[in-house]
This record gives sequence, structure tokens and C-alpha cells, in this order.
Amino acid sequence: MSFRKVTLALVFGLGLASAGHFVPKAFADQPEMDAAMAELRSALASLRAAEPNKGGHRERAIELVEQAIAETQAGIDYAAGE
Repeated sequence: MSFRKVTLALVFGLGLASAGHFVPKAFADQPEMDAAMAELRSALASLRAAEPNKGGHRERAIELVEQAIAETQAGIDYAAGE
């Protein structure tokens, strides 16, 4: 997965955290959110498979992608009324 895709996924996921409180309740069917989750999970797998010799940046990226996954899931759950 390219650095650009990982960065976009992180920005998208983290944006949910700041914008989620001001957005009206969404519809339960969330194909774009499901697609985002798939991309984030793919990014996480790629980061975990990468060599750890990145000056701590790989580990930080893993943390951020995990946070993005959690926020994206929270958005999906919110839209589903959970």
C-alpha cells in the first residue's frame, strides 16, 4: 500500500474523531466506511509486515492506523444506531 493511501486513510479516520460530534446521524448502510475499514486493515497488515528499522515511525504509524480503525468503527456503529 502506498504512503499516500496510508496517509489519506489516517486523515480520513482521524477526521471522524473531530467531526463526528457535529454531523447528523447517518444512514446505516455505509459502503464507503466499509471500504475505508478494508483499506485501513490492509494498511495495518502491511505496516506490521514491514521491517521495524524505521526510527520508530513504523510503530507510530501502526498506532495511528489502529486509532483510525477504532474511529472508523465508531462512525459505523454510530450510523447503525449502536
